[in-house]
Amino acid sequence: MIRQPIIVVMGHIDHGKTKLLDRIRGTTIAEREAGAITQHIGATELPENKIQAISGNLLKQFGFQLEIPGLLFIDTPGHDAFTNLRRRGGSIADLSILVVDCMQGIQPQTLEAIQILKTFKVPFVVAFNKIDKLQNWQSKTGSFLENEKIQTTHAQELLDKKIYELVGRLFELGFEAERFDRIQDFRKQIAIVPLSAVVGEGIPELLMMLSGLSQKFLKNKLEIGEQEKCKGTVLEVKEDKGLGTTLDVILYEGSLRVGDIIAVGTKQGVTETKIRTLLKPKPLSEIRDEKNVFKSVESVSAACGVKISAPNLENVLAGSPVLDASVESRQQILDEIKSIKISTEDIGLVIKADTLGSLEALIGLMKNNQIPVRSADVGMVTKKDVMEALASKEKDVYHGCIVAFNVEIDKTAEDEAKKREIQLFSGKVVYTIIDEYSNWVKTQKDQMKKNKSTFLISPAKIEVLRGFVFRRSDPAVVGVKVLIGKIKSKTTLINENTMVRLQGLQEEKKAVESAEKGKELAASLENAVIGRNLFEGDILYTYIPESQFEEIPKYLELNSEELALLEEIKNVQIKHKENGG
Repeated sequence: MIRQPIIVVMGHIDHGKTKLLDRIRGTTIAEREAGAITQHIGATELPENKIQAISGNLLKQFGFQLEIPGLLFIDTPGHDAFTNLRRRGGSIADLSILVVDCMQGIQPQTLEAIQILKTFKVPFVVAFNKIDKLQNWQSKTGSFLENEKIQTTHAQELLDKKIYELVGRLFELGFEAERFDRIQDFRKQIAIVPLSAVVGEGIPELLMMLSGLSQKFLKNKLEIGEQEKCKGTVLEVKEDKGLGTTLDVILYEGSLRVGDIIAVGTKQGVTETKIRTLLKPKPLSEIRDEKNVFKSVESVSAACGVKISAPNLENVLAGSPVLDASVESRQQILDEIKSIKISTEDIGLVIKADTLGSLEALIGLMKNNQIPVRSADVGMVTKKDVMEALASKEKDVYHGCIVAFNVEIDKTAEDEAKKREIQLFSGKVVYTIIDEYSNWVKTQKDQMKKNKSTFLISPAKIEVLRGFVFRRSDPAVVGVKVLIGKIKSKTTLINENTMVRLQGLQEEKKAVESAEKGKELAASLENAVIGRNLFEGDILYTYIPESQFEEIPKYLELNSEELALLEEIKNVQIKHKENGG
């Protein structure tokens, strides 16, 4: 038995995710046939006969024999829905539609979506949306391939230009991609389907690609046994009037019946509860006329979306597995929650998120950005989180921070964070929070660099030039050449035998504050007596306090020659000390 593939729509804000879902639903609703569309909780089922009606000719043309019973689209587009469609080691989403605006290309949230899809190992098809906005493109409802034939050469070339800009960008991100009808090997290349969600152009091609790829490459994953135990995931925990706390669940294996006892993850661990009611939406025609939009059913089978009413659901975690109740199931859920949460003594950020799925995705994105994590959990930010961040801050100021995704911040925690000067980054868009944190780190490092560079001594090496002694002492005035680095006035100079003070510099009889490599100029040296403690041809180095040797490479921009000079200066200063200096 083969179930429907579960499909989620992702992409940047305003690129047309919701419009595309509306168009996919509307394509069948517009036909005004009973049963044209089946509405699930949190999902929309497009049955096999409707796919045939919309994309049948294309399926034949591309050699796909339709075997799947339909397509199940998750209704809520975007990252949040996707991250809750999770199961251990991956996602219950079989395929994703990555929506890209053809006028804007890949944007920050598109990049984040790609990173999440990579983390959860979910294949995707690109819906190259808004082709109706292209100059001179005459968009109309129906097949893109048919409509392309009537476009001007200029319009076709402009579309190709946009497609291959996207192909190039995806290649930079590690993906081979091509327009869907030009692909040589679907195993290696990502299909790009040009379309207009607003007009309805290209929808037949998109449905054809989703159906064909699902059954060609995901057939084993879609096969389910009729007697299999239930496996699902909590998409959302809701308060419903008259029902109390309910769970919106996507069931991807097995079946559920009223009276079944299920196990589900909570903030405290695992709870077992008996299903009181299973609810599915009434057909769309009935929803318009009645206040009660749900109908009670005795049982449901995968793949589907269903609302579960049962006792003790208040603390259930969105993104948690839903399994049949057993000792093994309890342990499996506990292990899964434990595998996602992080609690260490390491240096890193403290992360709080609203659901298991978003927590897992956030940790994955942190790893992709090489940002270490000390602690990660579900729920509001508490004083304990502030103390965890403080422990990190004491070892590394840049990682003593809290990242809060879509959660509340306890007032006590907020006050404690201000008192302890713990940075708190919160919001409802993951990439924005990460950007804010990264920008803060950059600003802090730039400021630290600026502060440190004002008192750190830059390594430099000079030579006392022969034949250019203008005064022998009080102070000595000699010609010098800067061999490496940059020399500054009011700097102490040293070699193995002597230590002098560079009082001032003159170039062509004008006082200067500094001189770079290659410059020859006059130097005024205190505590120097030429012929006694300093000689023509001597080499002098900037004196560097021992405490600065580690900090200089961090905060001063040095070339390889100057970095090597640091080590040379360290050895000279050791010998100077040994010689009684």
